[in-house]
Amino acid sequence: MQPLIDYARTFGRRPEEFARLAEGQSPKVLFITCSDSRVVPALITGARPGELFELRTAGNIVPPHDSQHPTSEAATIEYAVEVLGVRDIVVCGHSHCGAVGALVRGDDLTAVPAVRDWLAGAPRPAGAAEDPEVAEGVRCHALTQLLRLRSYPCVERRTAEGTLGLHAWYYEVHTGAVRTHRPETDTFEAL
Repeated sequence: MQPLIDYARTFGRRPEEFARLAEGQSPKVLFITCSDSRVVPALITGARPGELFELRTAGNIVPPHDSQHPTSEAATIEYAVEVLGVRDIVVCGHSHCGAVGALVRGDDLTAVPAVRDWLAGAPRPAGAAEDPEVAEGVRCHALTQLLRLRSYPCVERRTAEGTLGLHAWYYEVHTGAVRTHRPETDTFEAL
């Protein structure tokens, strides 16, 4: 913890670099990814403060839209689309994902009931249970989350208008490589 504290102490000593952030935010991209500490959206994309609106959830899960029982995730998506007017949404899955691995393998999660219940809302993705990268499972899972996004009324409307793009990415934590889903070939290819 001490290295984090030491850095935070010096971080705030450059107010001129951050003054413009007080004027508001206007990110162009909502970046939905896993809570995994190895996945750092700003590092992956090179984004500076104010350039990405982030939603991080265990397993980058987008819950189904439910207007009767809104979730924090739904509120974040709606705010990004309706208020901030983001132009693109990226759902970024990653290799070695514990959440997707648990889904692919059908792990017993009774010891972590909140995790079990959160993952219960996600369909079991295809993939080889013995693959430590869970590459196929993560890619399939990212596409499923993209489909779920389409069920959000604000996303559905903006994509129909052609003012919002949806993208599925796959990040390899062991190489740093990023691949994007190409709908025309239904494959993940290098950016």
